[in-house]
Amino acid sequence: MASRTSGDVLRQGMRVLGRAIREQPRIFALAVGGSVLFSLLIIANSYVVGWVVGDVVVPSIADGRLEWGLVVLAAVALFAVSVLRVVGILGRRLGAGYMQYRLQAAWRRRVTRRYLELPVSWHQRHSTGTLLSNANSDVESMFHPIAPLPFAVGTVVMLVSAVSALFATDWALALVGLAIFPSLFALNVVYSRAMAPRQARAQQMRAEVSDIAHESFDGALVVKTMGREAEETDRFRARANELRDSLISVGKLRSIFDPLLESLPNLGTLAVLLVGMVRLRHGAISVTELVSVAYLFTVLAFPVRAIGWVLAELPRSVAGWERVRKVVEATGEMRYGDVTIDPAGRGPAELTFRDVGFGYEPAEGESPGQVLTDVGFTVEPGRTVALVGPTGSGKSTIAALALRLVDPGSGEVTLDGVELRRLTAASLAANVALVAQVPFVFDDTVRANITLDRAGIGDDEVWAALRLAEADGFVAALPDGLDTMVGERGTSLSGGQRQRLTLARALAGKPRMLVLDDATSAVDPRVEASILAGLRSGAGAGTSILVVAYRRATIALADEVIYLERGRVRARGTHEELLATVPGYTDLVTAYEQAEAQRERELAQQRETDSDDEQVPSLAPGGEATT
Repeated sequence: MASRTSGDVLRQGMRVLGRAIREQPRIFALAVGGSVLFSLLIIANSYVVGWVVGDVVVPSIADGRLEWGLVVLAAVALFAVSVLRVVGILGRRLGAGYMQYRLQAAWRRRVTRRYLELPVSWHQRHSTGTLLSNANSDVESMFHPIAPLPFAVGTVVMLVSAVSALFATDWALALVGLAIFPSLFALNVVYSRAMAPRQARAQQMRAEVSDIAHESFDGALVVKTMGREAEETDRFRARANELRDSLISVGKLRSIFDPLLESLPNLGTLAVLLVGMVRLRHGAISVTELVSVAYLFTVLAFPVRAIGWVLAELPRSVAGWERVRKVVEATGEMRYGDVTIDPAGRGPAELTFRDVGFGYEPAEGESPGQVLTDVGFTVEPGRTVALVGPTGSGKSTIAALALRLVDPGSGEVTLDGVELRRLTAASLAANVALVAQVPFVFDDTVRANITLDRAGIGDDEVWAALRLAEADGFVAALPDGLDTMVGERGTSLSGGQRQRLTLARALAGKPRMLVLDDATSAVDPRVEASILAGLRSGAGAGTSILVVAYRRATIALADEVIYLERGRVRARGTHEELLATVPGYTDLVTAYEQAEAQRERELAQQRETDSDDEQVPSLAPGGEATT
């Protein structure tokens, strides 16, 4: 924006406004109609006022008598013009406001829908604060000029009509108008040029402040535990001060131009009076005409300002549009096919990876890196397959591919023999469910978090899913049971409770393939074993399971273990077979087991410490310690 000329900003801004008008033509026509009516009535009112003064008031003073018929007629004329002006104002303001808010709502939906269409890899390259700014302040900025736009269009009509009326009245007075009106427009153009970089800078700073605020609030736990409150406050203060300075710069510029824009019509009024007195003395015009023209100049300032408002808001509108356009024109959305797999009456699904390769798109300045190479395996119907491997071996990427959160760069992933790209989005969601590594819980009730408004999931199905996820006990103990509000991101629940709740959410839909990406890491090992045992039998017997596993107890429950290293399948077989034949697997599982044992010891020590703290000794009167 800073490198653009004012002509570029004006042209781009006009295109944004043209897009808005094409989207809401009827409402815009209503608003412009009201504005034109108001503008024409300003001119009409000036002539009514001129007639009242020149033909009613002055003769009455000169004759020393009052003609009540003319007085009543004058009052009716002024009242009628005022009522019609009110109608014009209502049409203009209601139309402009309705149009502006409809456009903002429509584009917020458009941006949000685009967010949901774009792949996870795109979201990973954009900060949450920027995305929030795109959908909120940037969309608002796009359509800020809409509010004064109908008024500005009406003002153009008024200026043309006013100049025509001036020439019809007197050529000398018309020349005054021709000097004032272009001066007003030129001043507005200069104002727009000076305002453009300031508005663009302020818009950018709004996004940066939003970025820092969201990051700090989202990472509140890290900020608190690492003692970074002062540093985060300073970081936010620096950006907030830059935003403040940008907005002050905008305000300073307005404080310079506003008085100039106000004073020009007043200077025009003085010029009209001076020229008009000369013309009146020579009999070229009447008192009525002089009063009409002078009154017209006194009321021109406010309508003409509408043109300045539009021009001043165009840089901000263009800045908002360019940021929003990056979202709506972003490429890479996943296109789904038209094949459906009805889960009703079917048994567990079969998931197959055939020679799958995948590499994440690198960030700017980074070299591409391959995550998976020639990965192939099958999760047979009703069986449990565990993915085991060191950090960075590609386990979570395989889980994402199984849900088609990303597509493979080579090879294919099939469900019941159908390549995932060929399935409809609804069919994929109905057959496959993911319980992610980091559980996400909505700020809603337990029931709403599990059902997600999906059809066919009543309370009986909710409780069955909760029992299978070993979550029915703690949910039943909540103050309002299923109607308990869990807070933002489930803050009222423990980590293990959130994981079990998200597992119940996935199970409530009765998926034929369940993908668990380390989904029970915060759950007690005994509870985890019970959950997985339940999934393999009973109510969960209709589900195939692909699980990213770390604990030995979890891995041992799998029918087959896939061992990964550096994005490749290095070995496969049962847990016992891999322990006996693959040293890397043995070392990894042993390390997991030792870390888990250490964690269990620390938890036991913490429980003992908490128990001791509850029995604080005190001294009895004789000096003996009692509890």
